[in-house]
Amino acid sequence: MTTTPSTITKTINSRSGEREPLEFTVSNLLTVGVELELQLIDRRTGDLTRAASDLIALVLKKPFPGEVKPEITESMLEISTSVHGSFKPLVAELIAMRDTLVAGADRLDIEVAGGGAHPFQRWYDRQIYDRPRFRHVAGLYGYLAKQFTVFGQHVHIGCENGTQALWLLHQLSSYIPQFIALAAASPYFQGVDTAYDCSRLNSVYAFPLSGRAPFVTDWPAFERFFGKLKALGVVESMKDFYWDVRPKPEFGTIEVRVCDTPLTVERAAVLAAYVQAICRMLLERPIAPESEEIYLTYNYNRFQACRFGLEGQVINSATGASRPLHQEVLATVDACRPFARELESVDAMDEIERWVRTGGNDARWQRETYQRRHSMAELLLESADRWRGKPARADVLPIAAAPS
Repeated sequence: MTTTPSTITKTINSRSGEREPLEFTVSNLLTVGVELELQLIDRRTGDLTRAASDLIALVLKKPFPGEVKPEITESMLEISTSVHGSFKPLVAELIAMRDTLVAGADRLDIEVAGGGAHPFQRWYDRQIYDRPRFRHVAGLYGYLAKQFTVFGQHVHIGCENGTQALWLLHQLSSYIPQFIALAAASPYFQGVDTAYDCSRLNSVYAFPLSGRAPFVTDWPAFERFFGKLKALGVVESMKDFYWDVRPKPEFGTIEVRVCDTPLTVERAAVLAAYVQAICRMLLERPIAPESEEIYLTYNYNRFQACRFGLEGQVINSATGASRPLHQEVLATVDACRPFARELESVDAMDEIERWVRTGGNDARWQRETYQRRHSMAELLLESADRWRGKPARADVLPIAAAPS
């Protein structure tokens, strides 16, 4: 990074002990919110289209349920829900947001679609959205900024303080492969089958401040960590960290960032409810993580989830035991059910179990649809139909190894 007078001043302040406090906003525990990054599709070609500015301006002419805003390129946008305590109101708001976007897209003669990556778009054709933050990212990271035209779901879980947020962040580490495998929806990228269920995260992991958060377990220590990096000019804000899970102090949440955007809003709500139920289960037995060894197999397990989805094998770093992810999910769903009843999200747990036993993830549906259609453009348009909530054909074959 180029040294500037402001960087030097920050470094001097750091050495003299000056720190700006990183205040963590108090939230209601276990509240949930969702962000979805969405594709904007040309109806004639199935390719991405530069329509974010027009669509956002159109839908904001009337009150919009939740929030809609631009993302790094003109071929995508992001929607964010309100804060919710339970599953059904979250589903209802997501449906209202979807319907509003679809109505606007129809007026512009375009489609909106989920999925973690566009199957055949050319990254170099993308146009950076004209905002200072996006121009900064493009200037810093070069071509990676345009390649960052990938689409994820972020789930926010409310926390009462920063130390609790860090504890929950680390405790979730062993569940990250489940979230990746269940949400995987990016098997195709740049016109080829990548052999991954989730290829999107490979684009994210190209960034230097990606991966997992450092093993810091209390908020004052995290403030010192952040303050040092900011003083050195490495980061300006928490937005500069692309971690799998990161604290979001201005919202009073942790943000789980590993999920591909699903093909339907209903599926997005189910995934969010699953994250919420696991967090509630973890809080029932608040045992502090003993050491950084909880991350011993983290990268390997994450790779297994990205590459093989629910067929991936994960290793318990404490016991050395290995088993398929679909078995891990079913065991977790059973353990979460008492807490899901408390959170009014039993229907979501039932749906997760149904995916594993009969349907698999969206990547499986995408591959089977392409085999039937023999056209990536047709796959995109059929994905757009799913996003609209049109009746879909029957789910694909069940996972062969899933227990009955």
